[in-house]
Order: sequence, then structure tokens, then C-alpha cells
Amino acid sequence: MNQDDTDTMRDEYDFSKGVRGKHHKAYREGTNVVLLEPDVAEIFKDSASVNQTLRAIARLARTQAENLSGR
Repeated sequence: MNQDDTDTMRDEYDFSKGVRGKHHKAYREGTNVVLLEPDVAEIFKDSASVNQTLRAIARLARTQAENLSGR
């Protein structure tokens, strides 16, 4: 018996109401978890505000790059 065959499940773990594959579809579609520093999290309270701000920055960066390449 190798180490991988030993049961390391603790008694306090209860998966009796677990649903197999519950998040499978979402993970297949792709996930991207980002941890915000506390000071940033105070400003951006939800993912919608983060996404809105990042899209605005991306538009500005794209515009700036187009302006610089046109010189």
C-alpha cells in the first residue's frame, strides 16, 4: 500500500449533501480569480465595478496606443 491509498479524510468533513460536478460547466468555460488588496477592495465593492473600471482603462490604453502608432 502506498501513501496515496491511505484515507486522509477527517471525520468532521461532511460531503453528504455535496453535488458532484456542480461547478464543472463554469470551470470548463474558464475562470479567473483575482485577489484584491484590502485598500483596493474598499474602493471596488463588487466584480461589476472592477470590470467596468478595467474596461475603461483598456479603452484608454487602446486609444493611446493607436494615437502613438499613428505618429
